[in-house]
Amino acid sequence: MQIFTRFFLMLEHAVQELLRHKLRSFLTMFGIGWGICSLALIMAVTEGFRRGHHESWKQFGDRVVMIFDGRTEMQAGGERAGRRIWLHWQDVDAIREQCPAVEAVTADVKSYDVSVESDFNSGRFLIIGANPDYQGLRNLRAGKGRDIKWIDVNQRNRVCVLGNLVRKQLFEDRQAIGEFIRINGQPYEVVGLMQQKNETQGNMDGWDNEKIVVPVSSLLNDFPPSPEAVSQGRVSMIIYRPRSADQWKETQQKVRAVIARRQGFDARDEAATPIRDTIEESGLFEDMHKALQRFLASVALITLSLGGLGVMNTMMTSIAERTAEIGLKKALGATSRRILVEFTLEGLLLAVISGMAGMVLVSILAIFINQLPLPPLFAGLAVDARLVLELAFVLGAVAVVSALPPAWRAAKLTPVQALHFDK
Repeated sequence: MQIFTRFFLMLEHAVQELLRHKLRSFLTMFGIGWGICSLALIMAVTEGFRRGHHESWKQFGDRVVMIFDGRTEMQAGGERAGRRIWLHWQDVDAIREQCPAVEAVTADVKSYDVSVESDFNSGRFLIIGANPDYQGLRNLRAGKGRDIKWIDVNQRNRVCVLGNLVRKQLFEDRQAIGEFIRINGQPYEVVGLMQQKNETQGNMDGWDNEKIVVPVSSLLNDFPPSPEAVSQGRVSMIIYRPRSADQWKETQQKVRAVIARRQGFDARDEAATPIRDTIEESGLFEDMHKALQRFLASVALITLSLGGLGVMNTMMTSIAERTAEIGLKKALGATSRRILVEFTLEGLLLAVISGMAGMVLVSILAIFINQLPLPPLFAGLAVDARLVLELAFVLGAVAVVSALPPAWRAAKLTPVQALHFDK
């Protein structure tokens, strides 16, 4: 109990000393607080961009890999290089059966520039032929109503899910679910409205908000991309998700090998089936973000070190002014440890108050800015607990290291030296 009493007395004395020199204390705290605020703000902005990019990848499709038609660049099986490789439904079935490392796989089939009419307006849109697997892989789920079901695919039901911009053009603010539209002259019931997407990632065929999703069987029957493609069972691309993101490269090689065996090309020929891997792309962005974070960490260390020099300078000035006081305290029985703790506490208090003020200011800015319309790829200022704890730890360490040398100097003074110095 006596220890706590002494501690609070020293804390009270430290506060009084800071208040006695208001301008000097304010200027020191302003420098540290502004440095902390700037660093926290920059880190919050970079974290906001990281989260925005991550959310954008998820909207496009979480951990998905897309395979496209290509041409061979290597000879294999007696075939010359340059042979065109078309993807088929049989490739999808082969991947599903022979690649247990693949969690889900399906094909992409679409028809471009299809005439669509409602009772209120009309337009030409891209139509996606989908099944439940495709909607899950490409994150084309309905925000209202329902998704395409397997029974719709099996029975060629004429139902559709509208993108947000399609709904606005065809129905404006009217109720759309349960209404009928005419796609290429065929009546389709609107059973769902796609959830709004703030899309930023490049999509090969436009924004998802501008698309209509129908059962793939209905698309192939009512408005196929081309009769030749339908008769040969060709698809626009194959899309799949590996079970493990850590083994995406091995899974990619196995998938290409399955297609290569079926179509007779060398599995090492990457040009035969070009691949877009969102896992790899996301990983590259994460690596860039980590490099930026390391750079900012070095800037933070330099900035806080300069703040520490400010604390040290303030403490040295305070000790020079209070040398006689130190001597008097030691003459009355104060120990060197007490003097050391007292001045260290004063320096720590100086840094902690300024650091807390900087973090409070950043939090207020984050609350205000996050209420405003945000640009693409930016999820707002992300001031999380980890950031606060990291800055608090570094600031505390810098404050202690900065305050110890002058406090140690004060503690080593003898009463005679201190009183003589004052004269």
